[in-house]
Amino acid sequence: MLVLITYDVSTETAAGRKRLRKVAKLCTDYGQRVQNSVFECDLDAAQLALLKARLTETIDETADSLRFYNLGDKYKSRITHVGAKQSYDPEGLLMV
Repeated sequence: MLVLITYDVSTETAAGRKRLRKVAKLCTDYGQRVQNSVFECDLDAAQLALLKARLTETIDETADSLRFYNLGDKYKSRITHVGAKQSYDPEGLLMV
């Protein structure tokens, strides 16, 4: 299923900047960054549960926030892209 993850991490302190880097790294491990604090992740239920737990452990719930949007398996008709950045196919081949 495709899950859109967005986050807002307070970077007013050094600890906040460190949390921001950790959150971004975790999201990068599971998906594709599509905007600064927005990731598209193709996950199964177990991966989603693990990622949610790891992200929740990382943030400061009094200063930061996370949002998870489950777009399901039939997400292609739910996404419209307009603008300069190229879209990608989350189910397609990724070259590293």
